Amino acid sequence: MKLQTKTISDSRIWDEFVKGESPWSLFQSFTWGQLQNKLGHGIENIGYYDSDILVAVAQTVLVKARRGTFLHVRHGPIIVKKYQQSFSYWFFILTHLKKIARERNASFVRISPLLELSLPLLALFNKLNLHFAPIHAMDAQLCWVLPLDRTEAELLQNMRKTTRYLIKQAEKIGVSVVLNNQINTFMKLYAATAQRHGFVAHGGVVEEFNIYSPKNEIVLLLAKFQDQYLAGAIIIFFGSYAIYHHGASINSKIPASYLLQWKAIQMAKKRGVLVYNFWGIAPQDNKRHPWRGLTLFKQGFGGSKIEFVHAHDMPVSPVYWVTFCIEWIRKMLRGY
Repeated sequence: MKLQTKTISDSRIWDEFVKGESPWSLFQSFTWGQLQNKLGHGIENIGYYDSDILVAVAQTVLVKARRGTFLHVRHGPIIVKKYQQSFSYWFFILTHLKKIARERNASFVRISPLLELSLPLLALFNKLNLHFAPIHAMDAQLCWVLPLDRTEAELLQNMRKTTRYLIKQAEKIGVSVVLNNQINTFMKLYAATAQRHGFVAHGGVVEEFNIYSPKNEIVLLLAKFQDQYLAGAIIIFFGSYAIYHHGASINSKIPASYLLQWKAIQMAKKRGVLVYNFWGIAPQDNKRHPWRGLTLFKQGFGGSKIEFVHAHDMPVSPVYWVTFCIEWIRKMLRGY
């Protein structure tokens, strides 16, 4: 094995590899990297070649936060399937990423490849001296997915009885779901949701919508009742997957969110999507998790859970342990 590195600027080459080897990895897509650039983050698309054959990629983002600066490889690195358990491949890639982190004055490297959780993988990461990251299960590490290779009647039949009833109830009373580009309307709903549930709203949502829209890789759905918008959803399409990436609603007894999700599922199915990804859910054993209610809502539509390996950190300097303590305390205080 003699790996070499090269920056990849061709979106076709990059996304073809990502979709082929790790189709869940939205945050390693070329467009996501363009978004990070637009938001002012330093990104680099690194290709790893073995005898001129592309065998791995890592899109890095330099994160500068108050808790510390680190090199983030969200949903990556991605390695071809036959080498995903190879110590030598991982060692080379991590050593290279550590070198970049040092050059950029980052205190650690954080990786979160979307590889299904297994004891051999955890043993490999331990052998590589990686540390279990102190953050909660973010970036859809634990997600709820719904295969769409069945009829709409079958999808409805497989839903929780209450969910199916509330969809029909919303239709009966006249809730409408519209597809439009009113991102400002969504952001008002999103701000209300953040305030109601006490979380910090994601930044860059407007920029995300604007950069994906020309590529026809994103849609915004809004649910309306009697001229009032009650709920919204932003769905991103990546390969054969539809991802429920952002949701928002106001406090109402009208079951608009249920019909909204059903319309999103129907739309994804018509586009030929194979899997509808409801994104992150709460761990089953954490009854006080902030996502508990949202998880029950998502599970009502049928489907199953997928769990990927948790994010791991590779310290570059002793400053890392300051960040570790801050993130661990935050996690505990927020109920994650």
